[in-house]
Amino acid sequence: MLILAGAGTGKTRVLTTRFAHILLHHLAWPEQILAVTFTNKAAREMRERVSHLLGKPVEGLWLGTFHSLCARMLRQHAPRVGLERNFTILDADDQIRLLKQIMAANSIDLKRWPPAQLMHHIQLWKDRALLPEQITSAHDIDFANGKARSLYETYQTRLKELNACDFGDLMLHMVTIFRTHPEVLKQYQRRFRYILVDEYQDTNTIQYLWLRLLAKHGDQPANIACVGDDDQSIYSWRGADVTNILRFEQDFPGATIVRLEKNYRSTPRILGAASGVIAHNESRLGKTLHSGLDGKTGEHIDVINAPDSDEEARIVAVKIRELHDTGHNFGDMAILMRAGFLTRAFEETLMRSGIPYQVVGGLRFYERAEIRDGTAYMRALAHPSDDLAFERIINVPKRGVGQVALTRLREHARERGLSLQRTLEERLTHKEIKGKAATTLSDFMACFSRARKTLAKEGHVVATQQLLEETGYLDMWRQDQRTVEAAGRLDNLGELLRAIGDFPDLEAFLEHIALVMDADSVQNDTQRVSLMTLHAAKGLEFRTVFLPGWEEGIFPSQRSMDEGGLASLEEERRLAYVGLTRARERAIISHADSRRIYANWQDSIPSRFIDELPDEHVSLHRPKQRERSSFGRNFWQRSDTQEASLPRSPSLSRPRPKASRAPIAIGATVKHKRFGIGVVLNSDSEHLTINFEDAGQKTLMAGFVEVLS
Repeated sequence: MLILAGAGTGKTRVLTTRFAHILLHHLAWPEQILAVTFTNKAAREMRERVSHLLGKPVEGLWLGTFHSLCARMLRQHAPRVGLERNFTILDADDQIRLLKQIMAANSIDLKRWPPAQLMHHIQLWKDRALLPEQITSAHDIDFANGKARSLYETYQTRLKELNACDFGDLMLHMVTIFRTHPEVLKQYQRRFRYILVDEYQDTNTIQYLWLRLLAKHGDQPANIACVGDDDQSIYSWRGADVTNILRFEQDFPGATIVRLEKNYRSTPRILGAASGVIAHNESRLGKTLHSGLDGKTGEHIDVINAPDSDEEARIVAVKIRELHDTGHNFGDMAILMRAGFLTRAFEETLMRSGIPYQVVGGLRFYERAEIRDGTAYMRALAHPSDDLAFERIINVPKRGVGQVALTRLREHARERGLSLQRTLEERLTHKEIKGKAATTLSDFMACFSRARKTLAKEGHVVATQQLLEETGYLDMWRQDQRTVEAAGRLDNLGELLRAIGDFPDLEAFLEHIALVMDADSVQNDTQRVSLMTLHAAKGLEFRTVFLPGWEEGIFPSQRSMDEGGLASLEEERRLAYVGLTRARERAIISHADSRRIYANWQDSIPSRFIDELPDEHVSLHRPKQRERSSFGRNFWQRSDTQEASLPRSPSLSRPRPKASRAPIAIGATVKHKRFGIGVVLNSDSEHLTINFEDAGQKTLMAGFVEVLS
C-alpha cells in the first residue's frame, strides 16, 4: 500500500494507527513489525503514540531509523563482511582523520585535494550502494588525478583492519549481506510480516534497495505500507530520489494507492494557491488538497512587490508588529527563505524593531563559523593589536602554525610587550622563523600590508574583499565547493561583504557586530518569530508564514537550475509548495525590484512561481515608498487603487508579458538585460533555454528576452 498523504493530512497518525491496529487485532507480534522512520525524534514519537493507543508500553519493536535498524542487524552478522560484532562506528572527525592518513601515505596534496571533498563523494557512493569495485567511469570523479576509487578501496580496507565502519557502511554492509547471503535475507523476510515506512519520498538508492529486498520474497505478496508525499520531496541534494515513490506501483504490482487529501491545517485559499503551483510539475502522482476547515475561506495570499530588499525586510517587520499588536504571538509567525544568507537582513531589522526571533535549524548569521572568521580578518585589519582575532585566523586556511608555534609566538610577544602581528613581523624580519613557514607567513603579513593601503585609498569593502581573497580564505571554501555546506558558506561571506557596505567604515561595522552579539545574549526565551530555510520548515506549521525572496535566481535557485535542469526546477517548485502549506491562516509572499548581492545592487525579476499562483487566491500589493529616515512608521499601505478583495490590477501584475506572441525559434539570437547576448537552445510556449556568451546556459521566461535575429 502507498498512502499519498498531502501536507497537513495526518500521515503520522495514519501510520501509528495502522501499527496499533495490527497489534490490537493480533495480526502480528510486536517483533514481527518493521517500522522505519527518518529521524530518531520521529521514532520516539511513533513509539509513544503506539504505546498510548495500546494503553501500555510496547517492547521488542523493530522501530527506528534506517541506520539504527541496520546497526542492530549488523551486530548479528558483522563477520560476513569482515568485521567483529563489537565493531566501532566512527564519527565524522574520525573519518576525516583516517582519510587524511591514507591520502598523505599516497603523497596527495591535502590543500589541493581536500579530504572532506573526497569523503563527501565516498558517502554518495555508499548511498548509491556502490562498493569500490563497482565504481565505473560513469560514477568516478576527477579527484587526485583519478585516484578517488583506489582511495575509497584503501579507506574501506583500513576500516575493516580497525574493526570499524562509518555511518554509510551500516546500510551498505547490510545490503551486501542480503545480496550475497540469501539465507540471512530469508531470515528477516520470514520475521517481518508487516513493514511500515514513513516519508517514503525521501528515500535514497540504498534505502530503497534495502526495503525492496526485505519486502519482496518469492511469489508471496509483500506487505509493505509506505506513507509519503511526492509533492514534498525536497532533499535530492542529500541523495533522496523522488522516482522511488513515483514507481511504487511498478515495484509492487497490484499495490493499493490511497490518497489523503483532506488538510486539517490550512485555509482553502492557501491550499488553492499551493495546489495551483504544484500542478505545474509533470513528475507527480497527483492529488488535490481540500480544507477540513468548514466555512473558512481564509485570506488571500498577499504578494508584495518591494522596491528593494532592505525595504522588503522592513515591510515584514512592520507586519509582524501589527499582527502581534492585534493578538498574535510572535511564536505563531515564521519567515521561510530559500537560502540561509537571506536571514541577515531580517535578523537585523527584527532586532532594531525589538522583535524577538530565533534561527531554527542553524546558527544566527553572526554566529556562523565563516562569519566569525570573516569578522576576525576585519578586526585584525582594522586593529593590529587585536590578538584574539589574529589567533583565530593565523592558521585559517592552514599555514603550518600549530599550537606549539602559536604558544611560542605568544611568549615572544609578552617578552617584547608587542602585539602578535608586530611580533611576527619582527621575527620574520630578523629571520627567526625558517623554512616553508617563513615564506607562508611572510606572504600572509604582506596581504595585510596591501589591504591597509587599499583601505586608505579605496575603502573598507574593497579592502576586506581583497584581504579574504589574497589570504586564500575564500579559495579555501571554493575548493570545497562540492560539499553541500561550502556553497552556502560562500553565499554567507558574500552577504557579509554586502553588509559592511551599509556602514561608513570598519570601525562602525565592528561596533555594530559587538552590539548585535550583545543583544543576542540578553534576549529572553519567550515566544520568538522563527527564521529558517524552506528545507528546515518541512513538517512544521505556523499561523502566519512570510515567504520573502521570490525572485528568479534566488527562488528558483540559479545554482539548482544550472546544475539540474527540469528535475531541479520541479524540486524548487515542491519547495514552494512546502512553504505555502506551512501556513494555517495567512501566507505573505514578497519579492524586490532590486537586491544587494555583495556590495552592489542588482535588478531582480519576480519568480515564475508567482506567475503560477491562481489569480482567485492572490492579492497583489506595492507599498508606497517610505523615506529612509522614518524607520518604524507604518508603511504597510496598499496603493490607492487596491483592496485585498480586488482582482490584480494590470499596473501591479507581475511584469511578464501575457499577450500572445510568436514563439521564439531555436537558434534565434536574443538579448537579456542581465545576462547579455545568447542563442536559444530549446523553446516551449513559455520558457527558453539559452546559452549566453558570458553567463552560460540559463532557463528563462520567454517574455524577458528581446529577439535580435
